[in-house]
Amino acid sequence: MALLEAGGRDWNPWIHVPVGYFKTMHDPRVDWCYRTAPDPGLEGRSIEWPRGKVLGGSSALNGLLYIRGQREDYDHWQSLGNGGWSYQDVLPYFKRSEDQERGADQYHGAGGPLGVSDIRIRRKICDQFIQSAIALDIPANDDFNGLDQEGVGYFQLTLRRGLRCSTATGFLKPARKRANLTVLTGARVTRVEFEGRTAVGVRVLVGGEQRTIRARAEVVLSAGAIGSPQLLQLSGVGPGAILRDQGIDVLHDLPGVGENLQDHLQIRSVYTCSIPTLNDEVNNFFRRMGIGIQFILTRSGPMSMGASQVCAFTRSEPGLNRPDIQFHIQPLSSDNPGHGLDHFSAFTSSVCQLRPESRGHVRVQSPDPMASPTIFANYLDSPVDRQVAVAGVRVGRRIARAAPLSQSVIDEREPGWALESDDEILAWVRARATTIYHPVGTCKMGLGTDAVVDPRLRVRGIDRLMVVDASIMPTIVSGNTNAPTIMIAEKAADMMRERPA
Repeated sequence: MALLEAGGRDWNPWIHVPVGYFKTMHDPRVDWCYRTAPDPGLEGRSIEWPRGKVLGGSSALNGLLYIRGQREDYDHWQSLGNGGWSYQDVLPYFKRSEDQERGADQYHGAGGPLGVSDIRIRRKICDQFIQSAIALDIPANDDFNGLDQEGVGYFQLTLRRGLRCSTATGFLKPARKRANLTVLTGARVTRVEFEGRTAVGVRVLVGGEQRTIRARAEVVLSAGAIGSPQLLQLSGVGPGAILRDQGIDVLHDLPGVGENLQDHLQIRSVYTCSIPTLNDEVNNFFRRMGIGIQFILTRSGPMSMGASQVCAFTRSEPGLNRPDIQFHIQPLSSDNPGHGLDHFSAFTSSVCQLRPESRGHVRVQSPDPMASPTIFANYLDSPVDRQVAVAGVRVGRRIARAAPLSQSVIDEREPGWALESDDEILAWVRARATTIYHPVGTCKMGLGTDAVVDPRLRVRGIDRLMVVDASIMPTIVSGNTNAPTIMIAEKAADMMRERPA
């Protein structure tokens, strides 16, 4: 068995420090550094889409937030014809992967490869947000992955003993002792090799030289929602007209490859406040040194934090049958965290729509495998998405104006209280919103003509070729995507074991 990784080993120490995503995102040594095509939904803006290019993939760069989604997400997958993907079907795989700090129960596992831990940093502004949300009848919830997702509380993180638990550290590191596993880094796959319509290996660029690696059993693509459809298209599997336009010979006209792209759009409101936040700590030399010492000695404090501290799943409008928006609350503010925090006390209240209706695509723009594909996110194309975006901002405002948080809020810096109408708020969203790093769906699982893989993750019309990553999601899950992607891999492993040799 060979594992091929285009990037390098996960030796960068910032990968393992939880807050290190501030350092690793946008670093071309570990990040593909993709950019979207200009998007009319965002006033024609092109935005950065980080994706991991290192062992562990995006789990080595992400915000460490452990969220599975709603049971209805998976029941919906099954209703689309994907037998074996209901919530009851996938729950055992979530549990199997998990090493839950709180121990095992009906919804959680202990002893698995993926460390899941309680947050190790708390700040007064976060506690106040929770209390104000509860005052507005959003229930307290200390387990978003248990009986019910709805509510407000602190995230759990993919940590083990205070350090990031990526898939490389949790799953691959123990497996590297196996005699039948070869791990090759710096190996960029440029296409899948076929005999007829049977995948027999891959062509790979290693050290500037092209090599062909033959597969004894199956070829499994796990290059993510951007890389997997790109590789299929480069290999002649995809929408025939698009491939021919790019000078690529069509092996199998499969129209869904690269279509159905979905992402969560991040809408960040910023509130200045009268109590200190991490802005004050990080911008003070002595406090900053104290933060480093605290992490070295106790593996806690601000350097142990995920991308957000507080989470709230709630409804943008009364009467909805389940939450349709999610808040990520950070006791800091920055226009670009990689370039430093703001020099005033503030916190960020970020909201995203959980199940956007808008769909984009990923398409090769050249037969050159070194060229990045076109990524068209198509944010806010749906009227429903625009309505929920505005409603989500208003829900955040109601929480900020409720006690006790209101006692600490000085002003709404973004978008600003002066923006009151739906049109004004939507215009601000278009000008300022960005990705929350959850692209999925471009190798859709299903049975219809638009599906790319079947419910056993085999590419339709091709033998011995699977896709196992977030691209197979027919619809995006209601929350962060790292845990569901790991679940998909766990389930795929069982599927491969069940097949005859």
